[in-house]
Amino acid sequence: MTIPAGLEAQRSLGEEWADWLDRLPRLRAELLEEWGLAPDGEPMHGFCSLVLPVVDADGVAAALKLALPDDESEHEALALQHWQGDGTVRLLRADPHRRAMLLERLHPRDLSDLWDVAACEVVAGFYPRLHRPAPPQLRPLTSYVSRWLDDLEGLGRELPVPPRMVEQALHLGRALVSDAASTGVMIHGDLHYANVLAADREPWLVIDPKPMSGDPHYEPAPLLHNRWEEVQGDVRASLRRRFHTVVDAAGLDEARARDWTVVRMVVDASWAVQDARRAGRALDADERDHVTRCVAIVKAVQE
Repeated sequence: MTIPAGLEAQRSLGEEWADWLDRLPRLRAELLEEWGLAPDGEPMHGFCSLVLPVVDADGVAAALKLALPDDESEHEALALQHWQGDGTVRLLRADPHRRAMLLERLHPRDLSDLWDVAACEVVAGFYPRLHRPAPPQLRPLTSYVSRWLDDLEGLGRELPVPPRMVEQALHLGRALVSDAASTGVMIHGDLHYANVLAADREPWLVIDPKPMSGDPHYEPAPLLHNRWEEVQGDVRASLRRRFHTVVDAAGLDEARARDWTVVRMVVDASWAVQDARRAGRALDADERDHVTRCVAIVKAVQE
């Protein structure tokens, strides 16, 4: 099997990635044989997964997904099983130990071709269907956020973000971590335009959850920083239009959604610095642009 170039490029991210990429061809072959599947098209990939179009022994089209064995993918199958296809891709079979899932075949078209405001309305429409009581196996959102805030605080002046913004994110984040309402609801965790695909059962279905026991108000941030190339002219107005669209359509509390967005964006900016630090280099141009976008989003949702 030839691993798609975009996925093979992740080998530079560390030994964990290299080991997984080396195992992929054998894992693919094992699962095709064990589950009685045949390839049915060119492989596709996300940031940390390989998706193979397949047909089963009865000729039914499906998709075999093989994910990097990290914390984020550990409970993906559990979440899809819990949702049972209500607004999400259907799980047909799973081997959680090998991070392998056989999924309903969807179409490659995502929400990227829709007007961003219309796309935000589609995503917001899924929130009530996805946000159910969290099963006990899911890790709490607060455990992740607490660690991220510690890392953020440890960067000090190394992070090229206004200090008052960092202090604000730390203050809001610590308050949210200590708030009982920040856990208890199953959330997707990464619901953006490319994680909603066209389908036959419904016009659109959700894919690729990073499930946690969390707070629905954590969800909107990815809709702000994705499709950045479309944020033209009045950046503040464009971002606020997206933010208010999803908050209003989903019936979220605006202040709480704003607080989570501030925390997520400052933490997101800090990850760029941490990546550069691990590589022993300064921020590159793309990373500097990413930090600038994060700062712009924080300003837009508050001004």
